[in-house]
Amino acid sequence: MSTLLVRLVPAGLGVVLGLVVAVAGQNGTFVVRTPLVTVLVVAGVLVSAVLLGLGALLRRWRSSRAEGRADGVRAEREAHRRFLARLDHELKNPVTAIRSAIAAEPAADSSPHLRVAAAQAERLGALVGELRGLAALESRPIERVPVDLASLASEELSVLRDELASRGTHRDITVTFPTAPWPLPAVAGDADLLAVAIRNLLVNAAKYSGTGERIEVRGWEEDGSVLLEVADSGRGIRAEELPHVWDELWRSPDARGVEGTGLGLSLVRVVAERHGGEASIRSEPGRGTSVRLRIPVSHNRM
Repeated sequence: MSTLLVRLVPAGLGVVLGLVVAVAGQNGTFVVRTPLVTVLVVAGVLVSAVLLGLGALLRRWRSSRAEGRADGVRAEREAHRRFLARLDHELKNPVTAIRSAIAAEPAADSSPHLRVAAAQAERLGALVGELRGLAALESRPIERVPVDLASLASEELSVLRDELASRGTHRDITVTFPTAPWPLPAVAGDADLLAVAIRNLLVNAAKYSGTGERIEVRGWEEDGSVLLEVADSGRGIRAEELPHVWDELWRSPDARGVEGTGLGLSLVRVVAERHGGEASIRSEPGRGTSVRLRIPVSHNRM
């Protein structure tokens, strides 16, 4: 209140003096001679002050908008996490009951219908487990330690080769990681989660390519991040479907007959974002697919 009064005092004095002059009938004329340089300097200062004020208002407006968007994103993610947790809760008990009932049936092994039911119950069980893991991943703290992505990828590739061999199939897999003048730097992250993301990319490449087709795994450093690319020469994805590949439970109609839950790339995206990175995809039908992970380099280099 006192500040307002102080600001009003000059205006009040001006009004009072104007009234006094008017009542006295003295319409005086004041001629003020000011150098042009002074006028220009004062005008420049006034314009700068106005621009600074407008800039401050604009920055405050942008900041409030950014905060509003961030709050909206956080609220959306929290609602999404609660939805996944609720879905997990609602599915878990029925799936457990179905699996138990099938296991207790004496003719389960000999009945083709019960074998189909058992396989679908196992698929639902796997889906529930992945939903639970995805919901937890979006909220739980993750480790921030130096991780060698090249070593992780090599380990997961070894496992994939063994699995393909056990099924009597193979892929032409090549790996390219730099060794000179130095190897890839470590990234900052959670080794277990990054291994899960890499495994999902490798398994997808194997699932959507045929026997003998190529899978290439490449890594390089770029702009403070390590990029890991898993590419295949498989069936590819149509352009209109690419925006949906990161959505939970989404599967292309072209993927019928291929085992999966539709959560693999969703998990890859969440892992990348939780590490401050990103995941991207390129694909052409009949030519293949390339998925890239970008993860920031660790400040504590190995």
